[in-house]
Amino acid sequence: MVKHLHFLTLVSMLVVAAHAQPRSKLAPTPPGQDAKPPNIVFILADDQGVGDLSHTGGLAPTPHIDRMAEEGLRFTDAHSTSSVCTPTRYSILTGRYNWRSTLKKGVLWGGSPPLIPTERLSVASMLKKQGYRTGIIGKWHLGLGWQKLPDGETRKAETGATNGTGWDFDYSKRVEGGPLALGFDNSFIIPASLDMFPYIYLRDDVPTEIPTVSKKWLRSGPAGKNFEAVDCLGDFARESRNFIAGHVKENKDQPFFLYLPLTSPHTPIVPSKKWQGKSVIGSYGDFIMETDWVVGEVLAELDKQRIAKNTLVIFTTDNGCSPAAKIPDLIKKGHAPNGPLRGHKADIFEGGHRVPFILRWPAKVKAEQQCHQTISSVDLMATVAELSGAEIPENAAEDSYSFVPLLEEPNLEEPIRPYTIHHSIGGAFAIRQGDWKLVLCPGSGGWSAPKPKQALNDKSLLPVQLYNLRQDLSEATNLVAEHSDRAQAMAELLAKAIKDGRSTPGEPQSNEGWPDTIPERVLEAYPVLREN
Repeated sequence: MVKHLHFLTLVSMLVVAAHAQPRSKLAPTPPGQDAKPPNIVFILADDQGVGDLSHTGGLAPTPHIDRMAEEGLRFTDAHSTSSVCTPTRYSILTGRYNWRSTLKKGVLWGGSPPLIPTERLSVASMLKKQGYRTGIIGKWHLGLGWQKLPDGETRKAETGATNGTGWDFDYSKRVEGGPLALGFDNSFIIPASLDMFPYIYLRDDVPTEIPTVSKKWLRSGPAGKNFEAVDCLGDFARESRNFIAGHVKENKDQPFFLYLPLTSPHTPIVPSKKWQGKSVIGSYGDFIMETDWVVGEVLAELDKQRIAKNTLVIFTTDNGCSPAAKIPDLIKKGHAPNGPLRGHKADIFEGGHRVPFILRWPAKVKAEQQCHQTISSVDLMATVAELSGAEIPENAAEDSYSFVPLLEEPNLEEPIRPYTIHHSIGGAFAIRQGDWKLVLCPGSGGWSAPKPKQALNDKSLLPVQLYNLRQDLSEATNLVAEHSDRAQAMAELLAKAIKDGRSTPGEPQSNEGWPDTIPERVLEAYPVLREN
């Protein structure tokens, strides 16, 4: 084992070696795999923490996700690229850190334009080229190109107040820049989060109904008469089963990719009647149980169609549990949604971006396995590229590392990633390297205390934070004063990753603007992070 004293030297060697070699052409199939690539189902829950599952101590039963853990591989050090919705989804589908896009902080809204350019290679378009049928069912939240009504026309609600924006959208027309433009053959989505209007479904990029009323789930805005938030999980489960069954009936020899981003347990916390009162921790627990039920419906259909063996199913979440779930009340009941981690959704602390990540693939992955290597949801693209035999061009998946080696060797000591970059809702950065995490802001970077403005004005706080997560998972003791050289080296590594436009091997690429969210106090301490 390499001692901590030599860790920076080791990582530097790994980074230099990686960047010295061009991204290689991947083999058509990985060693030991049959000719037929696996079906792939990627399930993404919304605002669910590492402690929300019953196999990690949660008090709301999650038997179907527990089954996945029992029959497959559980990653204990997995992360979303951001601690909020839109940026994480961007990274999942592009293999690129979200802050390289035009969205440097925050999230999109239901009426926002598309974030991903149609010319950028996505997981869906890549797999489609490899012969996969591709589908998305669930929450989109990456912007849509809504067409407008002619001559500045604006509709009014048939009854009640005409609240919110989007009444000037032409809901009879196909949206531009949506899932079909990014490589999906089929889609059944809502535009954004379940508390963001317009409240409608779109099938294959066309709204299923025209909003004629205002409805409110936190925010009031245009909605279809038939749309109810409480129905979403049931509708997504039905659509998922239909997609799988229909595909097998039409062409069982063709592999498929199903991306299933759920709306739960994000607000509004609206478990359906069947699940209300089922949990000992209240409606949030009920919603967790219904979320787990959707996972069970997918597994049941795979079993029914007799394709479970060669189907890779991944369950993860887009960020940690939200304070909207009333975390202190849950903890009083004995349920810690983010486990022992500091912070929650929106934060740069571990509670914001360390997430459940469970993988089941009976044909390839042994049951009851755990892996403690650091991985990120941005790694999906490189992983499925390797599994499908796809070649990744220089200008795609710039931050994605394949975790295929970990499927057969979960205890592999050599890290698949030389470092990992994290991001908060406000655009704060952190960089993780082995046991060490450098936080490039003096506070949470998000919603927990100390909040960004308070922290930046508090001169008693150092401008950055350095934690050894092996010794201090709760991020309680800032070690930057004792390890200033390490912090400097990690800041330089982050600066290089930003400037190169990529963190994987290959030719430098351009970002869509320099991330200008790094606080001035941090830039004064580490000028290398300034834009040249």
